[in-house]
Amino acid sequence: MTVSAEGIASAIKAAKTRGLPPVDKWDPPFCGDLDMQIKRDGTWFYMGTPIGRAPLVRLFSTVLKREGDKYFLVTPVEKVGITVEDAPFLAVDYTCEGTGGAQSLTFQTSVGDTVTADADHPIRVEMRDGEPAPYVEVRAGLEALIDRKSFYRLVDQGVTEEIDGEPLFGVWSSGTFFPIAKASDLE
Repeated sequence: MTVSAEGIASAIKAAKTRGLPPVDKWDPPFCGDLDMQIKRDGTWFYMGTPIGRAPLVRLFSTVLKREGDKYFLVTPVEKVGITVEDAPFLAVDYTCEGTGGAQSLTFQTSVGDTVTADADHPIRVEMRDGEPAPYVEVRAGLEALIDRKSFYRLVDQGVTEEIDGEPLFGVWSSGTFFPIAKASDLE
């Protein structure tokens, strides 16, 4: 069986319902890997060429599923592996409503998703080669890398809170504190 991006797109359109497809309920057989890659900057590639049609990228993003460290495009009848360089989504902006512990941070991704950071959609920061790599969970284990300008804005909003006896620098959203760094690392 030959798998193609066009075939996946057709199957997605045929199975499309209101809202996001229930990929967590679909468990079709693995049909092989597709020559599709999502780069760290959020650009989707098919057979080495950027996918220039935003609606098509959005369509593919709605059937993305993560199992362990692997990523798949899933339809009711097939599952194909794809390569993700870092995170499958890129958070390109956010809005902030409220202040302090009562504020909510709502992120927008380059594929049209919005997500408010909360206990179910945490913000996390890991260090890579001495640089922070910030993420927010979008859905079902799928994260968005927070772009640099948005991360700098988050840092500008950051506060120091003592958590379990340790001063941490971070941000609040939806009643949850998300550490960015140890306060002592910023001195």
